[in-house]
Amino acid sequence: MVYHHDIFINIQKSCLESICIEPEILSKSVKFINLSAPSLEIILKRDDLLLNEIEVWENLIKWELAQEKILDDDVSKWNQEKFNIFGRILYKFIPLIRFYYISSEDYYYKVKPYEQILSKELREDILKFYLVPRYKSPLNKYEPRYSKKINVDSVLINQNHIEIFAKWIDKIEGNPNYSFNNLPYKFNLILRGSRDGFDHASFHNKCNNKGANIVVIKIKNSDQIVGGYNPLDWEGFGLKNTRNSFLFSFSDYRNFDSGKISKIINNNYSAAVISDPDWGPVFGKCSKGKYSNGSHDLCMHGDGKWSSYPYCYRDIGIPRNYFDIDDYEVFQVEKKILFEEYNHDI
Repeated sequence: MVYHHDIFINIQKSCLESICIEPEILSKSVKFINLSAPSLEIILKRDDLLLNEIEVWENLIKWELAQEKILDDDVSKWNQEKFNIFGRILYKFIPLIRFYYISSEDYYYKVKPYEQILSKELREDILKFYLVPRYKSPLNKYEPRYSKKINVDSVLINQNHIEIFAKWIDKIEGNPNYSFNNLPYKFNLILRGSRDGFDHASFHNKCNNKGANIVVIKIKNSDQIVGGYNPLDWEGFGLKNTRNSFLFSFSDYRNFDSGKISKIINNNYSAAVISDPDWGPVFGKCSKGKYSNGSHDLCMHGDGKWSSYPYCYRDIGIPRNYFDIDDYEVFQVEKKILFEEYNHDI
């Protein structure tokens, strides 16, 4: 209603912001399919819409099928005429879909059945994007949605990585309600190598006595990010016992499905993380025995160099031996006091 009357411009703004923050109030409404095309177009143009891109696509398909009653849900049975009908309405929305932020698996199963409506140039470019490492598409004009609305203080990761980290910390799988807006943790940047220094002294100066933290490392000349979660602290000297630490790797930081997590496999919980004022972060005991000799599952040596020798943690493709990095960041992982917990305490 307010869309059609300029006098309600402030109400329009408030409604759009509410939808972008909590899109389920619209997408899961029975009235969603009755939304006008211009109204839907306004929403899909938003950068702050809190939906993964595949969810945007699925909702668009649901809306479109409701507009054309002659189109059945089984696209495998469509003839060319039905694809033409489908494309006539959908063509104006195609440029608003950020296909390059859809995983290859989701694209294959959820987009490819309809790809006849995409231009040949776009189809070929998407294929090249998935198959050619480090390919930068000239057709990709967008950042991920809501990156302008929700700011993650990082040059290496975004809110999608934060969501995944939080799920790994809480050992949660496939919870659709576990989104950036309702995470039980705050991820506070406490160190960035390019800003604060790449040496062990800078690391301990910034990261000691900060409690649980996660280290994120960008591998040089690649799209890979790796790192580890320390649920304890980096203060002190010696081996620290925990079952809750982990290492991780994203072979392509843009592909969130490429994320892998590694837990302790050799029951060496007493050496899950190691604190040493003369080293940076150290995960895992060295296979040679005394931890200060050789290397570890993931560590920063006293000279600021990084290395990985899988031993205590499962091998997930972190570069072996010594490797160079572009940058690294450390985030303090701080438990939020949720309203329900606060109210219960009262």
